[in-house]
Amino acid sequence: MQTPRIHLVGAGSGDPELLTLKAARLIQLADVIVHDRLVGDGVLSLAQERCAMHDVGKTPGRHRITQDGINELLASLARPDRIVVRLKGGDPLIFGRGGEEAAFLLKRGIDVQIIPGITAASGCAAALGLPLTHRGVATSVRFVTGHCRADLPLDFDWVSLADPQTTLVFYMGLARIGEIARQLVLHGLPPLTAVAAISKGTTTKQELIRSRLLTVGADSRIHALPSPTLFIIGPIVDAIADFRPALPNELAALMHPIAGHA
Repeated sequence: MQTPRIHLVGAGSGDPELLTLKAARLIQLADVIVHDRLVGDGVLSLAQERCAMHDVGKTPGRHRITQDGINELLASLARPDRIVVRLKGGDPLIFGRGGEEAAFLLKRGIDVQIIPGITAASGCAAALGLPLTHRGVATSVRFVTGHCRADLPLDFDWVSLADPQTTLVFYMGLARIGEIARQLVLHGLPPLTAVAAISKGTTTKQELIRSRLLTVGADSRIHALPSPTLFIIGPIVDAIADFRPALPNELAALMHPIAGHA
């Protein structure tokens, strides 16, 4: 008898054209898709009309279904003759709780195939033309979650994070960016360290503000950046002084040449 399988698929950072070929193929073949809030409509539109959709997205402070409930839902949907895609924004194994879901399913005899996706840090940085590492400026990069489980206080190794040669990328940090900035300054980063805040990166709704650790908390409130917002912190943001986001119409022109001028 064939073993039931769940495909744990990364939907990338928002732009459907950044999907891997394998991810796009599985979405198009899926009988069932269980998706998160950050999976864009453009990605979901690739599915067949007959595909059953389960929206299990979470917003800050509001979960329509708990993680335990999601795990049980996936297990209940798994069938040997059914293509079930668990679709997660970004990469399922980078702050996506994909490891927890895979472990739960494997313990119940359900096979798991993991398809990586472009994580928000890579997608947003590329959209800005901003390298995350750069010779002579940033020798390493660290991805950090901006909140802790059950809303516990942030408990990071701030001394190691406050390294001027490391680019820091904070996911899910919009609500606590002021506290994050204060801690980084307290532990050694200069207050004028540059920050790029990217909201809805790689999508047509992408927004960017440039700030400093000293002011990023206030700037984020003033500009009312919507979630999800990613923060890139470090000298690299100043070193690449002319970076800017690609405009949606520029991208469209590249992807869809004007008739007669291809």
